[in-house]
Amino acid sequence: MQRYLGRHSEVLYALLRVMAGLMFAQHGAQKILGVLGGQKVPLVSLFGLGGLIELVGGLLIAVGLFTSWAAFICAGEMAVAYFMVHFPQGFWPVQNKGELAVLYCFVFLYMASRGGGRYSVDASMRGTAARP
Repeated sequence: MQRYLGRHSEVLYALLRVMAGLMFAQHGAQKILGVLGGQKVPLVSLFGLGGLIELVGGLLIAVGLFTSWAAFICAGEMAVAYFMVHFPQGFWPVQNKGELAVLYCFVFLYMASRGGGRYSVDASMRGTAARP
């Protein structure tokens, strides 16, 4: 498996970055725009700040612009969300419904350490983007 999928690691990482970023941005769109079944929250609130980080950070991660910084901030937001909202309801994420927050946190920490990758705006600005 490594021999086959390893050859495509840059493309697979780009897909992970785009999908995770867009899915995260949807959570922000629910809070900030009141779309996708969400309820609009006041911008000047903790949930409003969270929604702004999710929407803007998710879009930055998806396109690969300032990826390390955006992912680091998003990971921090998910850690705060987990400990403020989920952890008081129980220790284990599967019990306190915090699995998604934990998963996003660690995926974004990985992205913060790796950056945008070869298929990103970051790479394009550095001149290291993939060429056909």
